[in-house]
Amino acid sequence: MAGTGTAHLRSPEDALLRVEDLVVEFPTRAGKVHAVSGISLDILPGETLGLVGESGCGKSTTGRAIIQLPPPTSGRVEFEGLDLTRLNGKSLRHRRTKLQFIFQDPISSLNPRRRVRDILAEPLRIWKRGDKDSQENVVRETLEAVGLDPENAMDRRPHQFSGGQCQRISIARALVTEPSLLICDEPVSALDVSVQAQILNLLEDLKARYGLTLVFIAHDLAVVKNVSDRVMVMYLGKVCEVAPPDRLYEHPAHPYTAALLRSIPVPDPTVRPMDQQLVEGDLPSPLDPPSGCRFRTRCPFAQQRCAAEEPQIRQIGPGHYVACHFPLSSGEVKPEPVEVAAGSPA
Repeated sequence: MAGTGTAHLRSPEDALLRVEDLVVEFPTRAGKVHAVSGISLDILPGETLGLVGESGCGKSTTGRAIIQLPPPTSGRVEFEGLDLTRLNGKSLRHRRTKLQFIFQDPISSLNPRRRVRDILAEPLRIWKRGDKDSQENVVRETLEAVGLDPENAMDRRPHQFSGGQCQRISIARALVTEPSLLICDEPVSALDVSVQAQILNLLEDLKARYGLTLVFIAHDLAVVKNVSDRVMVMYLGKVCEVAPPDRLYEHPAHPYTAALLRSIPVPDPTVRPMDQQLVEGDLPSPLDPPSGCRFRTRCPFAQQRCAAEEPQIRQIGPGHYVACHFPLSSGEVKPEPVEVAAGSPA
């Protein structure tokens, strides 16, 4: 993994969102946390980009940095041709009405002291969109769009709803400003499996109904495959691999992607999870990431070149890009696996 480059980016004129060399760092007493280290991505109108990786890889930080919460340390975030990193104050807030965020925990993301009608109407009041009656009509229409009865929901507070219902309210709140782009930060991970399917189907319906473009952040690769047009795999603040979901799942080129796919549970009692080849070793600290390829300390194919040289993203197939010196499915000869001891030095 652990690579940089922009080979996977498409024409800037076609992209609704284009992010180049995004860097997010957080100063701490122990040093600087390298949360996101120079990733690039783009999304075409109407497309869904799945952003996946294990906890701590920087995918949620990437989503927040796109909407400038907080602003990135460096890099460009172009939305509809305008660089958001150069905006501030009211101009940024106004542009941000077209980008909305759906948070992972639906209950804590809603103000527990306010009624649903006020939660949903607040963005309309702030931006003075219509009078009170027209605002209430928008609230009613949006609640109906997400599958909630306005008569039963508008005068209740968040604690009176289930987790799935709260997520529907969160989605409704994101829709009232008529955004072009929704960033969904693990929107179903806190929900029961049956409710997850309902929310995923709802997002697909809303995408078609409102002409939305989605960034879908998740660690569940099985979910991402079903909702994405393109998938980007991240590890420790870097991009590993970018490909259409079917190609990525059938022919993973990066050892980390292959390991993630092997971790997907198989509904077959005859398959033993321990028979699968798993990634060993601990995740390196973002305070002091490894040199070269950041995955090399856990990669069974790591060679000396992986420590000395950071891999660049390159194309190995139609729409398929990987940042690896020794990809698994490029037609190149793989090196022999080497033993990497757990906790080996970075």
